[in-house]
Formats: sequence, C-alpha cells, structure tokens
Amino acid sequence: MRVDLFDFDLPDERIALRPAEPRDSARLLVVDPNAQTMLSDHSVSDLPSFLRAGDALVFNDTKVIPAQLEGIRYREGAGGQQVSATLHMRIGANKWKAFAKPGKRIKEGDRIAFGHNGESCMIGSLNATVEEKGEAGEVTLAFDLSGPVLDEAIASVGHIPLPPYIAAKRPEDERDRVDYQTIYAREEGAVAAPTAGLHFTPGLFEVLDKAGIERHFVTLHVGAGTFLPVKADDTDDHKMHLESGYVSAEIAARLNAVRDRGGRIICVGTTSLRLIESAADESGEIQPWVGATGIFITPGYRFKAVDILMTNFHLPRSTLFMLVSAFAGFETMHAAYEHAISTGYRFYSYGDASLLFRKDK
Repeated sequence: MRVDLFDFDLPDERIALRPAEPRDSARLLVVDPNAQTMLSDHSVSDLPSFLRAGDALVFNDTKVIPAQLEGIRYREGAGGQQVSATLHMRIGANKWKAFAKPGKRIKEGDRIAFGHNGESCMIGSLNATVEEKGEAGEVTLAFDLSGPVLDEAIASVGHIPLPPYIAAKRPEDERDRVDYQTIYAREEGAVAAPTAGLHFTPGLFEVLDKAGIERHFVTLHVGAGTFLPVKADDTDDHKMHLESGYVSAEIAARLNAVRDRGGRIICVGTTSLRLIESAADESGEIQPWVGATGIFITPGYRFKAVDILMTNFHLPRSTLFMLVSAFAGFETMHAAYEHAISTGYRFYSYGDASLLFRKDK
C-alpha cells in the first residue's frame, strides 16, 4: 500500500511530554468497528468494564536500559570526534547493534570511548570497536567489557533514550527513569518502553484481579528501529528492524487454554501483539517461541491469535499506525484518530491510550 495513505495532520501540541498522573487517569478511546457505537471516550481506569472474567491480558515485561551513549571516536591518524550511539539489539555478551551519529563519518575499526564529551580525561570510559558498518548509520559495536560488567558500565554512562519527538523539546531527566518504565518491567534489554503498559498501576491490577482477568508476561526487547520513519513510498519496500524476544512454553500453554475455553487475548501494546502473532501458527495456536522478529503488519494481514489491543496513539506514516489500521480497519482508525485529535487526546509514548477491538471479517 502507499505509505501516504497512512498520513494525517497531527498538531505538535498533541504530543505529550509527560505522562498523566496517576498513570491510570489517562484517557482511553474505545474503538469497536463491529459495534453500533464505534467510538466512546473513557479513562484507563475503566478498562476492567470492557473485559470479561476468563480474558487474559498479555504484557511485555521488557525493561528499558539507558541505551543512549555519548562518546569520542578515535582513529589512527585522526583527531577525536564526538559521536552518539543508540543501542538497539544485543547480539552477544559484548556486542550490540546500534544506530550511530554522525553515521557517515564512522568506519570499521574505529575506537569509541563512551562516557566522555571531549572535555574530560579518558579515565574510566566504556570503550568499543566498530566491528561492522551497515546502512542508515547502523553499526556493530564490540565492547571491551562483557556480560554483567558491560551492563553495569552501560547503566553508569548511558542515558534513557527518549523518543526523538520528546527529546527535541526537552532533555531527559531523573523523572524519566521512573516515568519511562512499566511497573512490571523485569527483563533488561529494551531501548524503548512498551508504552501502553505505562498506564497500569498496582490499584488497576488489583481491580483486574478481582474481576477474574488473567495477566501473563512475554518479553520483546523494543529496539530503536521503532522510532525510524518509513522512508519508502510503498509499504512493500519498507524493511523492519529485528527485535528479540521469547514466549515461554508455560505462557503459550496458558494462553492457548484461555482461547480454548472461549476467553479473549488482549495484548497490552503493539510489541506484545507482534510477539504473539509471531509465535502463533496458522490455526491460531501459540507456540513456545524465541528469537528475533521483524514482522511487519499492514492492512490485509490475517490476525491469528489476538482479539483486542490496548495501545497508545501513534505518529503519522508510522509502522504502528499501519498495524492498528490492519487490526481495527483502515477507515475506522482514520476516523478514530480524527476524533482523538479534535477532542484533545495526547499522543505517543507519554500520551493517552486506545482499546481496539479486532475488526470482524
């Protein structure tokens, strides 16, 4: 499909710079393309009223790491140059894929000392070698440290990689280290938060538990590729970046049991949906799964396992707006976003949420 079909006018002031307080006070737009009343306005705290006992919520328990690194690039015969790198996928005990800037000036074999801005000495820096250079500024970094020691060093010198549309307006601060993390984050490795999960509170979990709604956790480490714009003119020409994750055998069995008894699977966030759909076979049965997925969901995709999706509001021409258009319907989602913009919903990572029911065939 043409990418410009997924464009819409989003006023700059609609992009949220801070989350709602408390988290579950954010607005919730319920979108049901199969109902007589397609759109209705609520708050996240109303979520339990749209679910049934025996339904199952699926959360992504990935934990955001301070993956934004600043440093100095060194090369034999050349002076130092300030560079930045956003880690987005771990591929070994001491190796990460990263997006580097300025990408054109970085070469294989370059040494980078992270944790310095050019004004400080080179003591205690986190050093890496550019092992491989790919397209669009992507590089493979081989760090001198490895395993848990590397993790500690990254946590020490790194910064939370706020989405570019927020970072352009304000710097990251200590508050973001809490705000940009779900309350159930457990498995370290994400560059971006699974933002639909940011709305959940212990109080909301308690209400959901009392209503007999199950909750299960899968892991997909969200990469920086989620922020990359779609530069192709046609969706067929866009390449998704890989993200690693897993669905345990135990969780797969529990979710299949939910489906077998007539319960619904509700994915909290596009990341958990993409993982569950990657793990599901053609019959809709969810299999244990581990690896990297580059699944790209656009209108025409046949959903195999997910019945309802809770997600934030996404940017124009983004792969995520394409995904929700596939889930609830192209015309439905354009109408929903027009309503959201006109009635003041807040967009993207720190913004409000939507609850989408899958469009019947």
